Amino acid sequence: MHTTSHISRVKLGSQGLEVSKLGFGCAGLSGYYNDPVGDEAGASIIKHAFDRGITFFDTSDVYGSNANEILLGKAMKQLPREKVQLATKFGLKVVPELGMVADGRPEYVRACCEASLERLGVDYIDLYYQHRVDRTVPIEETVGEMKKLVQEGKVKYIGLSEASPDTIRRAHAVHPVAAVQMEWSLWSRDIEEEIVPLCRELGIGIVAYSPLGRGFFGGKAVVESLAENSMLASHPRFTGENLEKNKTIYARMEKLASKHRCTPAQLALAWLVHQGNDVVPIPGTTKIKNLDNNVTSLEVKLNKEDFEEISEAVSVKEVAGPRSQGQLEDYNWNYADTVALNTSAV
Repeated sequence: MHTTSHISRVKLGSQGLEVSKLGFGCAGLSGYYNDPVGDEAGASIIKHAFDRGITFFDTSDVYGSNANEILLGKAMKQLPREKVQLATKFGLKVVPELGMVADGRPEYVRACCEASLERLGVDYIDLYYQHRVDRTVPIEETVGEMKKLVQEGKVKYIGLSEASPDTIRRAHAVHPVAAVQMEWSLWSRDIEEEIVPLCRELGIGIVAYSPLGRGFFGGKAVVESLAENSMLASHPRFTGENLEKNKTIYARMEKLASKHRCTPAQLALAWLVHQGNDVVPIPGTTKIKNLDNNVTSLEVKLNKEDFEEISEAVSVKEVAGPRSQGQLEDYNWNYADTVALNTSAV
């Protein structure tokens, strides 16, 4: 039995939300990358994370066709509710023949929230995100409904994921956005130029998903072969020539990690943690050993020179393959402006 470790706490955005400096992404527990672990095993991993000092847990109604929320709900029964920050998302659904579709209609926002509360077995959601932006619905209408959920006490703080600068500004004008969730890792840095400065200007926290490059910097995907049922088996960065090219990046990280007496995964997380107190990475894993290693990454100290050396070791120009696969590429932040609000109709 672990005693609760101390993980420092940070303010995520300027709205009052406080979370552990490292969060936990729950998607992988429901078979996103490999086989699902089952509710009991998943709940014990979440409990272990909490015992280690992680209090910020991230899920979505689309993970495992909403099985992930049910799993997290079971884990929540063993944890003190007031000490946990639960984040979930709405707005992506699987439609037959169309695949992944974004839906930002107000009535859909509300229906999803009610269903998530029930599956999670809680009275409120700490941080409620729009998972992907629906370009056909003015963001003001989507966030207007999210604002109502805050007023009703069903949601404490609101967030966006993969939203464009214009969408973030427009959303924030309707109701303060506490956090924006973006893919950010050593080999996915496309948010650094526009999104990060904008979030800092508006006082919005940044939650970094896939902070280990979808496991790439964990080493497993490079050193061993991927499981056939893993979505990474068809991911452009993990296949064919791209993977061969990307292996050289991993080799460089291995060298740097041994210099810092840590693993490549710990170094990749430490690099993100050192981006600032407004950045919270949410690595996920199904293995206690990896979880413990991720927590230990918070002890890796980097000075300015170290930070720059790591940044240069993984030159983004050298990374082979796009960061998203399939339909999700169409929902990346650079395609996430919504139609204008028709004010004449109001």
